[in-house]
Amino acid sequence: NLEVCPKCDHHMAIRARARLNSLFDPDTATTEIAAQLGPVDVLKFKDQKRYGERIKASQKSSGEYDALIAMRGTLKGNPLVAAAFDFAFMGGSMGSVVGERFARAAEVALEVGCPFVCFSASGGARMQEGLFSLMQMAKTSAALGRLREAGLPYISVLTHPTTGGVSASFAMLGDINIAEPHALIGFAGPRVIEQTVRETLPEGFQRSEFLLDHGAIDQICDRRDLRDRIADLTAMMMRQPHPQDAAA
Repeated sequence: NLEVCPKCDHHMAIRARARLNSLFDPDTATTEIAAQLGPVDVLKFKDQKRYGERIKASQKSSGEYDALIAMRGTLKGNPLVAAAFDFAFMGGSMGSVVGERFARAAEVALEVGCPFVCFSASGGARMQEGLFSLMQMAKTSAALGRLREAGLPYISVLTHPTTGGVSASFAMLGDINIAEPHALIGFAGPRVIEQTVRETLPEGFQRSEFLLDHGAIDQICDRRDLRDRIADLTAMMMRQPHPQDAAA
């Protein structure tokens, strides 16, 4: 059920590999992009813990080397590159490895001549990497610019939560921006904004439904329907025949 409650339709957290496996055709996502890259504590950052210790703890608990996984495969027979955030790794925060994997995934899509899809779930830029992390906002946006120049589609899927530097860069740069129901999407959190502007803000103003009503995103799609929706949209944008599953 893709971690969606069959009774109330609540969308729970889903791991990145499970999400990608649910998107690609079976046994086609065999090429993982830049899987060998791992984070480095260049700044020797320390808060309550050393950054290097946080990295090791997150790698052990999540089973991943960093917060973004990118793969190449097919979707209903058509080539596709897709990336997904794993919120279990340091809150899906974006550091140098996330930015590099995203950029390399976009480069693979450019080489293959296929669409690129990214599922965002992030607390934003990774503070332990300082400006190295913030630089990824420009780096990922530039990578998407090259895709745009080549006329290749980029679909951004915003899931709960998509915030901070991720929402302020590639997550909102899709040719089509799709959100899952009730996802929290914004730059700063609602409490931070209220404390800053000292005003009571509209209820749910950072949820996907509010953003759709106010033109900030293009669509809301149930997770269980995302595969078909993305297949239809990418085929239409690539001017390909209507896609069908192999079993069909």
